Amino acid sequence: MAAPIIETCHVACCANRTPNVLSWGRGGLIAYGTCNSVALYDPQEKCVVAVLNGHTGRVNTVQWVHREDCGRETHLVSGGSDSLLIVWEAQDGKFKQYVECVGHTGPVCAVDAIHLDNNKLLIASTASDSTVKLWLYTGSKAECTHTISFGSGFMMDVSLAWLPGSRVPILACGGDDCRIHLYAQCNGQFRKVLSLQGHEDWIRGVEWACVDGDLLLASCAQDCLIRVWRLVAKSRTKRNAQEERTIRMSEDVFTLTQNDASSAFAVTLESVLAGHENKVYGVHWQPPVIKGGDQHQSLSLLSASMDKTMILWAQEEGSGVWVEQGEWSPGVVISGHFNAVQDLSWDPEGEFILSVGSDQTTRLLTPWKRMDQTQPTWHEISRPQIHGYDMQCLAMVGRFQYVSGADEKVLRVFRAPRNFVENFANISGTPLAKLLASSDTVDQPEGASTPALGLSNKAVFQGDLTPKTNEEEGTGFNSVSDQYQESYFHPLTLNEPPPEDHLLQNTLWPEVQKLYGHGFEMFCLASDSGRTVVASACKASKAEHAAVLLWSSTSWRQLQALPCHSLTVTQMAFSPNGLFLLAVSRDRTWSLWKRDDPATTPTNTEPHFSLYTSTRKDTAVHTRIIWSCDWSADNKYFVTSSRDKKVIVWGDCSSSEAIVTPDEPPVIRPCSSIIDVGDSATAVSFCPILCPGNSYLLAVGLESGQVLLYKWELSEEPAGASDWTRYGETDSSQSHSLTVKRLRWRPRAGRAGQGGEEEGEGSITAADSSWVQLASAGADHSVKIFNINRLAV
Repeated sequence: MAAPIIETCHVACCANRTPNVLSWGRGGLIAYGTCNSVALYDPQEKCVVAVLNGHTGRVNTVQWVHREDCGRETHLVSGGSDSLLIVWEAQDGKFKQYVECVGHTGPVCAVDAIHLDNNKLLIASTASDSTVKLWLYTGSKAECTHTISFGSGFMMDVSLAWLPGSRVPILACGGDDCRIHLYAQCNGQFRKVLSLQGHEDWIRGVEWACVDGDLLLASCAQDCLIRVWRLVAKSRTKRNAQEERTIRMSEDVFTLTQNDASSAFAVTLESVLAGHENKVYGVHWQPPVIKGGDQHQSLSLLSASMDKTMILWAQEEGSGVWVEQGEWSPGVVISGHFNAVQDLSWDPEGEFILSVGSDQTTRLLTPWKRMDQTQPTWHEISRPQIHGYDMQCLAMVGRFQYVSGADEKVLRVFRAPRNFVENFANISGTPLAKLLASSDTVDQPEGASTPALGLSNKAVFQGDLTPKTNEEEGTGFNSVSDQYQESYFHPLTLNEPPPEDHLLQNTLWPEVQKLYGHGFEMFCLASDSGRTVVASACKASKAEHAAVLLWSSTSWRQLQALPCHSLTVTQMAFSPNGLFLLAVSRDRTWSLWKRDDPATTPTNTEPHFSLYTSTRKDTAVHTRIIWSCDWSADNKYFVTSSRDKKVIVWGDCSSSEAIVTPDEPPVIRPCSSIIDVGDSATAVSFCPILCPGNSYLLAVGLESGQVLLYKWELSEEPAGASDWTRYGETDSSQSHSLTVKRLRWRPRAGRAGQGGEEEGEGSITAADSSWVQLASAGADHSVKIFNINRLAV
């Protein structure tokens, strides 16, 4: 079987911030909603094994359909803000979208399902349209069999189970009226049988469990409490004389009549659990297991609250009192942005990725080499910047330094602290001595912390970590800074990726410089390969604000302003040799700037750029905004992509020896045919590894979320797009569910983390050299890394 052209190496994505968005299956997979997709995460392999795309709005709820034999689930149900429910079914080991349940007129917020006979499913869903709907899924279609309207009220959660000793479904609904509503199926229709009162605020979660033939219902609410209710068949409520003599709680009784046979059931309040200090948003029973051929349900509850805690509850032996159980520590998982990812960049050695997003964070991903695994897994090991503004762009300046821009007028420069370099060596397997040699270790701080109400990461040095003696502290506070200590940083020694609390507090990078000069919010950044110049641009509606600013990466002073465009410059790229700077704009034009020859200028001067050539509105080929641009590895060609669905290669830039004059600038024309990629081309990137036969590999990101691969070869007469070859594309499970914001190739061949430690960080095997890696940032909150097989054509 031929090797695939595109393999998904890693998907960095976090769960949506909704209460019912995660479900852990008996087969071991964790399903959770991430933006408009459902991710399937394997906690053993520590990676996302599949992404299910089908919703067009945020996924709010995900639920595995558990089997009564506790085996691996074959069905998954999800609901989203697009008012849809989607039933996913396993086929040949992969989950595929089978049926859409259309009927709700508002976002779906909770769903549950149980197996019926003949491979059918009974599904319950609740939405903000004030209804709960019951669906019958038969494999080929899903039909709404019953709709329960709550007028102006809302149900926040639903749970389905079988009544004790029968095959009659019972539905529990909890909502904003502080009551739990119970509905049971009678003669094919669901009717209300009880309303349970007790909670004093909105009910956020309900879940059934079957224990020794009875049903236990756990409910949680915004009143900070959890209530456990017991539902039993009425004939079983008097079991022995001892129970007769005990004090019993008051019970609510209901009767069901089916086929002229009546059955009575009783519900009592079993316990009230108080331990949380804020609203409780989720409560779940420990999953049952099969013992001796029978299902065994442990009496353990897990609850989650707005007080930032989770509590594991269990009954004490003997007394039966519910108490909090044990100490739990966080394990290694994956993480990701919780809003659109706007930009990303590889480090110059191709060993880690920095990304910035609208969630106001900068995150660093790298492969983790585990001793017991042959393949590394990618994880977030540092969160260098946690900001107060939405992040928009970044540019690496050397290996352990970067510049970032956000929805503010200031650029900020960050440098890695020593504690990060040490931990990066431990996790990635790179020799520490090699890393220290590539970074500036003079006066390198240990870490960083953010002052209260501040936006700047303040460096923390070794001396700041030494506790003061009583004599040094004195008897009082000498200043306000003594009273309010701002150093929250604690150095870590990590051999595995850190948990969330450490990422938030102990992995920041110190801010070393602020750059002022722009009049509006930052939009894009670029840096040259020689680490000498950084280019920046901000949002602009007038030419006076659309100038590109150049900064020295040594002195961090402004070198030049490059005016040319009339609207926002959307992206910039330096040629690999640093000779040219390319800028593309909303005004549908591009401009090319050339670095002045140092031989013609006085010595010891900073770099200086002059306008080499540009397109104008009357000579522009693109008819809509140009979104992206990039350079070929040999410095000859550059590529542009636009909302007009066109991708164009321009050049040859290296062959032009024309003298630049204001009257006759050199003309650089398209050297490729103009290819229509079928959708707005929002990102484009040249692979830095040249293909055989003087051809070039390009990746194109679309507004739809798909990534296309093309091979382009210079042709004398590129008529009819004959110079372009479609090399491959991401399928529906690999693609982003929203716009591709940025594409970046790894700067060297091979796959990050595959080189042996003893052979050196950059070493790759002959087999691995056929692979290149592509990182993509999406508006769907995810960062994806693809392995591309160059020899699989």
